[in-house]
Amino acid sequence: MKPSPFIILTGLSGSGKGTFLRALEDRGYFCVDNLPVALLGKFSELVLKSEGDVHRAALVVDVREGQRLREFPALFEELRRTDGLDPALYFLEASNEALIRRFSETRRPHPLDANLPVREAIQFERERLLPIREMSDQIVDTSSFSIHELRSYVDRLFDDQEDTGLLLTLVSFGFKYGIPVDSDMIFDARFLPNPYFVPELKNLTGSDAPVVNYMRSQEVTGAFLGRLGSMLDFLLPHFKREGKSYLTVGIGCTGGRHRSVMLANALAASLTDTGLKTKVTHRDVDKR
Repeated sequence: MKPSPFIILTGLSGSGKGTFLRALEDRGYFCVDNLPVALLGKFSELVLKSEGDVHRAALVVDVREGQRLREFPALFEELRRTDGLDPALYFLEASNEALIRRFSETRRPHPLDANLPVREAIQFERERLLPIREMSDQIVDTSSFSIHELRSYVDRLFDDQEDTGLLLTLVSFGFKYGIPVDSDMIFDARFLPNPYFVPELKNLTGSDAPVVNYMRSQEVTGAFLGRLGSMLDFLLPHFKREGKSYLTVGIGCTGGRHRSVMLANALAASLTDTGLKTKVTHRDVDKR
């Protein structure tokens, strides 16, 4: 099945629609969760008239809609007749045992009726969604999927589209100003010789050639960069396989002006040469 630029996700509560939607969002889709069915037509018009701003869209419609969900089959048939839209309907489901286990783990009530036993609510929901299931373009059984496995499944399902890849953000910072709270990993460069104590380098930064040359002249700098690069070469494919779409790596020195700046720039340059998308931020370079 060729991936559509306009996707509607529906199916049983607890079947993984949120995970599926987030995976699509990471692939560049404009995503909306729990859109009222009455707005389907207006939303599709916006997509068609967006002139490229929203070239792919995905949304979730499910039992949270209440009684108006019964209007969905007719509305979706209208979307199928809309020129240029080419919508696709994905129905996610899972076994009763898998769904009961997931509700138990999250300790959330079933959205259909919090007063019903979960097993009864699941069966009631299956019956209500049967007409939508029968008209779906693809049924996905997530019973045996973990969250990471479902994301991997979405990647495989849409692998003929452009892969947005993993974005690596390198943040240089000074420990004296605190650790970046959004960092996934932190590396400490304070063991390296400090250009701050070289009078002619003190007022420069790690982006200036004299500081770069000084750092490069230290054998330990090259060794450190080599090991950092090797570690990231090993880790990044595994993070991507687990569904990670971005990773933030902090590199810190004392003030965040010299060593960490030089290292972040050098590491970004070496990784960019491999085709990896990188972004560099020097958080504290202007602080004194």
